[in-house]
Order: sequence, then structure tokens, then C-alpha cells
Amino acid sequence: MKIICIGRNYADHAKELGNEVPTEPVIFMKPDSAVFRQRDAFYIPDWTNDVHYEAEIVVRINRLGKKIEAKFASKYYAEFTVGIDFTARDVQQKLKSKGLPWEKAKGFDQSAVLGDFLPVSAYDLDNLSFELHKNGELVQQGNTKLMLNSIPQIVEHCSQYFTLKIGDLIFTGTPAGVGPVAVGDELQGYVQGKKVLHVKIR
Repeated sequence: MKIICIGRNYADHAKELGNEVPTEPVIFMKPDSAVFRQRDAFYIPDWTNDVHYEAEIVVRINRLGKKIEAKFASKYYAEFTVGIDFTARDVQQKLKSKGLPWEKAKGFDQSAVLGDFLPVSAYDLDNLSFELHKNGELVQQGNTKLMLNSIPQIVEHCSQYFTLKIGDLIFTGTPAGVGPVAVGDELQGYVQGKKVLHVKIR
């Protein structure tokens, strides 16, 4: 199982971090050891002082596929959820300043949080609202209609480079509003008002 992540897929998020708005999907990867189980607490690593939450819609691949056209992409995923791409922002900025890859800042253990999966058939993934709350307060709010690249376009693009396998996860990008977490915080993720994610920070 692999975890494919899309960066800068909402214009407002790219701007809040001072990045250019990309002309095609920005791809980075997380190892399978990054998957976080909700029954555990998320422990801030001792090598970073600035872990940020980044909430996003995640789809799970359910068919083997390569070079998938966008018009057929919906046949390759049947479930989705809200996830969090935890990012060690201080480490990321240091690596970026040297032109180095981001893996240490993005792919560390427990950095890929998954909520409870929902059936795609019950929702419109082209117009899907989702939220992240921190300690009961709204901190991120997004809608898939504002994505620079839609989920079918992402699947098409990724499958040109990687064979998609059953169980693979695609994190589709975060909207504006990312921010830091601290010990004692609690994060809750929602899809169209339905709570699907709850993480305690330790």
C-alpha cells in the first residue's frame, strides 16, 4: 500500500504558504508506516517544534489501474474520508530552503491520519464540504469544487506515473487555514456535518 499526496491543490492554501499556484498536480509520497490509527494518540516527535495539521479528502483505491482516463477514474475508488497530513513545518522549511526533498517533514510515523471511511455513492465528490475543528473551534473549511485538480484529474495524473493498487490512498490536498498543534489539543474532522475523525495530541 502506498500513500500519494497532492500539494497546493487549493489556490488559497498555496498563497498562504507563499507558494506559486501550480499548473499540474504536485505529488509527494508517504510510506505505509505513516498511517495513524484513531484509537491511538498522536505524539509530537521530539525532533520538531512546529507540527501543523492539514485536513483533506482522502480516497481509497479499490481496483488495479494504470494510465486511467479521468472519465473512468470514479470506477477506481468507492470510499473516501477526511484525513490529516501532519507536517513538521520547521523541518520542511529547512529542507525546502536547501532544495531537498520533504520526506522527513511529511512521511514520519503517524503523519497520515485517516477518519472513518464513507461510501462515495452517497455523496457528490465534486461538491463536497468538509471541516476541521481544533478544540471545538472551526479552523479549516473546504469544498472539493474549489480544487485546482479534481479527484478524477488527480487519479488520471497519478496513474500515468504509478500503477494504482487496491488499498492505495490518495490525499487530495488541503484548503487554507493550516496551523500548529500542541500537547492537549483535540482535532475533529467532518464531512457535510458528519463527524468522521477525532485525534488527541500528546
